Amino acid sequence: MRISDIQRCEARPGRLVEWRYSEATIAAAAVRPPDPRPPAYIQESHIRTARSVREDGLFVPTWIGAAFDLPGPADLDALERALRDWTLRHETLRSGFRWSGEDMHRFTLDESDVSLHREVIGDFTDADALVRYLQDRFDVAADALGWPNLIYTAVVRDDSTSVYMAFDHTNVDAYSLQRIPDEIQELYTGGGTGRPAAGAPVGSYVDFCELERANADGIDDTHTIVARWREFIGRCDGRLPEFPVDLGLRPGGVLPAQKLVCEPLVDAEAAAAFEAYCRPYGGSLVGILAATSLIVHEMGGEPVYRTVVPFHTRLKSAWSDSVGWYVGGAPIEVPAARDFEGALDTVRAELRANRALARIPLARVLRLLGADFRPTSPDMYSIISYVDARPTPGSARWTESKTYGLLRVSYGDQVCAWVSRLHEGLWFACRYPDTDVAYKAVRQYAEGLRDLILSVPAGGDRLRVAELAYT
Repeated sequence: MRISDIQRCEARPGRLVEWRYSEATIAAAAVRPPDPRPPAYIQESHIRTARSVREDGLFVPTWIGAAFDLPGPADLDALERALRDWTLRHETLRSGFRWSGEDMHRFTLDESDVSLHREVIGDFTDADALVRYLQDRFDVAADALGWPNLIYTAVVRDDSTSVYMAFDHTNVDAYSLQRIPDEIQELYTGGGTGRPAAGAPVGSYVDFCELERANADGIDDTHTIVARWREFIGRCDGRLPEFPVDLGLRPGGVLPAQKLVCEPLVDAEAAAAFEAYCRPYGGSLVGILAATSLIVHEMGGEPVYRTVVPFHTRLKSAWSDSVGWYVGGAPIEVPAARDFEGALDTVRAELRANRALARIPLARVLRLLGADFRPTSPDMYSIISYVDARPTPGSARWTESKTYGLLRVSYGDQVCAWVSRLHEGLWFACRYPDTDVAYKAVRQYAEGLRDLILSVPAGGDRLRVAELAYT
């Protein structure tokens, strides 16, 4: 799906309706006994980071969400049933955490305790006012340090209904967001047409958290994975890798506001040609990382490009359709190559050698390393992510149904970029610090990536393209 912020997801005026957990559900949660299943390391790290940044005096919203249209004015009763059925299908959405001193403990509601409260907020005649309201509302309702930390809304019009859903990141990842529109639409239409109104059972992310944590806690600081990370971080001067170009930030300065760029990168024909060229080396992910290594070397002159590559951790079929935060990271190092093929070879070898490192949560590794990584930013490192979203059910209708994955862009000192393969081509989104220097760097990176993707399959001179891109 196209990654965007709420300001650029084609919002239109209408009557706003919202659903949150009912007061009875919140009351039931308050008296639930502890659930012995622990948080995932990535959940715990996210919440501790949010608390640390909040204690430093800065409120940094980090929710993510989904936006999509349903045809016609929605049947609100049917939509409410669909939303509740979908919520019950994914156990993590009725699970949360409480603090006990410095320790976090999980609680999980029974399905019978879950009910939604519907409220008509009112009619909005101005799209900008609607967007401002939704962002402010989501900031409060999907706060990492609160519970419940999710909210569902619908903007109802005569010709269509737009659904907007926001979640704290502890509950969902990008893959989860991609599956939401089709699942909700199936439940919504199935409930009114006699079709089954519930999908097949899915694995619980809460169960996954317990299994992953037990596995991670079974290693110590002598494990090979920990040693590999120790060496990598040592070569990063004791830090996790940043985007290796000047972003115009002052060392030790306050956490800057961020901006977002999101736009089409290349069309479907060019995306297919690039994939075909890169397939012998492992495909477009390898190609995007190889291209990035060449571009940032030309921009910043660093002899080695180091980054952490995000990978999903849905290693069993039980987790394939499950909502949760199934993401790990693997470090790679790409010395400056003479040409694109050389970079492709290096990236392929690095991914083959290091992908398994993503199975142990980085937060566990850092704890074993004993390093003081007190988080001061919601992003521990910069990322370049690539996902082919075309196999996702319903993806062919995303443009027609105005489907978007939503990012809350607020504060941060890292560059995080996402390249998505859609039916219409490659889509680029990048969150970056709001400085003139960073803006120019991101524009140079995006244009360099576009030019390289277009030129490589055609046999163009890559160095010549790069020179044109940066003049």
